[in-house]
Amino acid sequence: MKRTTRATLSVLAAGAAITALALTGCSSAGSASNSSNSSGSSNSSKSAPTLAPNKKVTITFAEAMSSGSLKTELDKLTQQFEQKNPNITVTLQPQPDYGTLKTKVDAAVTAGSPPTISQVYGNWAAAYAQSDVLEPLTAYAAADPSAAEGLYKGIKNSLYIGKTMYMWPFNASTVVTFYNPDMLKAAGQSVPTTWTQFAAVAKAVSKNGVVALPIDPGSSSGPAGGTTIFELIAQADGTPVFKNDGTPQFDSPAAVKALDYLVDLKKAGAVQTGTNYPGETALGAQKGAFDISTSTSFYYDQQAVGGKFQVAVAPVPGAEDGTRVNQINGTNIAMFSNASDDQKAAAWKYMQFLTDAETQSAWAQATGYLPVNPKTLDLADMKDYIAKNPYVTFASKDLADSSAEPPYAWVDEAEGDLAAALQSALAGNATPTAALKDAQDKAEKVMASDQ
Repeated sequence: MKRTTRATLSVLAAGAAITALALTGCSSAGSASNSSNSSGSSNSSKSAPTLAPNKKVTITFAEAMSSGSLKTELDKLTQQFEQKNPNITVTLQPQPDYGTLKTKVDAAVTAGSPPTISQVYGNWAAAYAQSDVLEPLTAYAAADPSAAEGLYKGIKNSLYIGKTMYMWPFNASTVVTFYNPDMLKAAGQSVPTTWTQFAAVAKAVSKNGVVALPIDPGSSSGPAGGTTIFELIAQADGTPVFKNDGTPQFDSPAAVKALDYLVDLKKAGAVQTGTNYPGETALGAQKGAFDISTSTSFYYDQQAVGGKFQVAVAPVPGAEDGTRVNQINGTNIAMFSNASDDQKAAAWKYMQFLTDAETQSAWAQATGYLPVNPKTLDLADMKDYIAKNPYVTFASKDLADSSAEPPYAWVDEAEGDLAAALQSALAGNATPTAALKDAQDKAEKVMASDQ
């Protein structure tokens, strides 16, 4: 299985505004929109098109599920779809990673020959929508309300740019806490459920060469897992680091308090900084007690531990009043507007198939991603899987109330400034207040330049 770091995604995001400018006017009709809330290009369907049962059509799907179980399962599911729909051929266009995927799709869009559908991150979709080359899916979902209503609320919300649905879910995960239960038991500690409890437990287990939580705060090149932890702590205190419209709130009282919290833990020897998944590495070496990461890291944490102990999984700590706070990670699927009506109808049918409860069950069990359809958890085979992997239940249910990052080009780039602030404060080079004020000023400039 391959991994894409948040820093890698930030590098991709840095060119998102440039992409939007480069692609403007590249729809086959030559029209462009200055707003990501536009109703789509002149090639967009005003209502959901339909496909005659015997009409033969081929669609293309540009994706990065190119190795291991990801490739095997997507190939298998696509074959199953084609068997159920013999008039539709789905040509998968796998790319080795998300960077290559975006480069290929950008080039195809510029050349006027994009794939029918593609995996996208929200900020990619925003750039494509601004360039007027995406097919709005609002009418499609309205024609079959049960499809969208069957998704977790947080997932459904992540499909929109402004008031227009431009995406459909594909691979999703949330943040969880991996930990060494033997280490907690030896220190007489229970699994923390709030960030206040976490600080107390982290300090208690940090002794004899153990640092409870090694994190990678990221850098100016982009955010990392430690950036996510900071963001969750700030949001649990009442203020997310971004408003829904992408406006940064890096120097809010909640953000300053969150960074003070991490700095205090570092001074107490309960947090240390590193790179390249330090929490996972330390957990495996029994030099760390916790690894707070996405649910898809389960495979990697188990691999790092190598059977030395049983990796346990708990929900990420939440607010003091018990409110659950989490983030949605992963990609969605977007449809390009210059496809024919037959291709659009076929692609929509395929996209819906991918989120059916039965399909999601097979996908989750094979890949470690979470099912985006709540009905999946009620299936007999999924219950068997959950019996062996109980964390899937709470990690999946977190999709209901969690949110993805706002789909704007400047968000990931601004997070590079935020990550640099975390590095500076944790290294003792600046106070949390000063570091976050500097990051806020830089992020506001990034946002202004991209609008």
